[in-house]
Amino acid sequence: MIGPSFVPAPVARLPWRMLILVIAIASFGLVILYSAAGGSVRPWALSQGIRFVVFLSGALLIARIPEDVWRQAALPGYVLIVALLFAVELLGAVRGGSQRWLDLGFIRLQPSEVMKPAIVLACARFYELLPPNETRRFGAIWPAALLIALPAGLVMLQPDLGTALMITSGGLTVMFLAGVPLRLFVGGALALAVAAPLAVNFLLHDYQRNRVLIFMDPESDPLGTGYHISQSKIAIGSGGMTGKGFLHGTQSHLDYLPEGHTDFVFATMAEEWGVLGGLFIIVAYLMVIRWGINVGLQAQSRFAKLAAAGLATTIFFYVAINLAMVMGLAPVVGIPLPLVSFGGSAQMTVFVCLGILMSIDRSNRVEKSW
Repeated sequence: MIGPSFVPAPVARLPWRMLILVIAIASFGLVILYSAAGGSVRPWALSQGIRFVVFLSGALLIARIPEDVWRQAALPGYVLIVALLFAVELLGAVRGGSQRWLDLGFIRLQPSEVMKPAIVLACARFYELLPPNETRRFGAIWPAALLIALPAGLVMLQPDLGTALMITSGGLTVMFLAGVPLRLFVGGALALAVAAPLAVNFLLHDYQRNRVLIFMDPESDPLGTGYHISQSKIAIGSGGMTGKGFLHGTQSHLDYLPEGHTDFVFATMAEEWGVLGGLFIIVAYLMVIRWGINVGLQAQSRFAKLAAAGLATTIFFYVAINLAMVMGLAPVVGIPLPLVSFGGSAQMTVFVCLGILMSIDRSNRVEKSW
């Protein structure tokens, strides 16, 4: 029995445990944004809440799309988004010194955000089409590497190091899960370590280079490039176990903490809610990611297995990179904490991932019923 008879079957079949966790994370995020604005729903909490309702509704609609549609659309969709990334280079709108958006009049589109789930679907489709006995050969590596390198390179030109890393991480995750030999990843990591100094000095923009260097020695410029990290650590450390209390944070309310409502929203939360608040967010996210991994484990097709695991890992990278960034464990690369940080791009991407995961989960249930 799926549920009470008065509940429609499609509604009862939704993964409500996951959805309740997502709603809890987003609701906590609205409370944090309300506090960051000094006890007001404007300018952040109200618009964030509206976006959440819209994107959640969109995810539920995406969940109704059959898995086969995602399979057939994976590579054509990838080609379309790559074309949009080229269009950004030619016609894109510039904001904050970066050229990342296409201004379509009624909407400002950021194709690089859509590429995060698209690269996972494209790589999953490629490895599904590839015969299993070919996975450990060179022919299984260079096409997938090209699929990843092309959009990642275009995004780096915008410039957007954080998004390029996310795209690369999502694609490499699918390659690893598909069975590409581990020695190739080890060799690639060693080559990256050798090339990193050259990349830092010759490929990165000045502000990106400064972020990497300040990560290695944050106290060298505490009032300049290292200001974000220093203030973030102070905010997190001052919260203690239970925090200073709701609306009683000082780092964010006195404007010591820059971007306390976007990239560094976790520091704003930790100051007022302490370790307990941080654990709530981390555990809730891990449970959502665990659900996504389980969807992949239960899937029947190779495409669904790889896509589900890759999409769940994409959400993991969002959370892990942001938390490492605000704690000073990674350079500041502009990755927000989805569902909590103010802004629609990351929230949209996560709901696209969740919608496709629910679509695969729905297909799993149908196949089991047969």
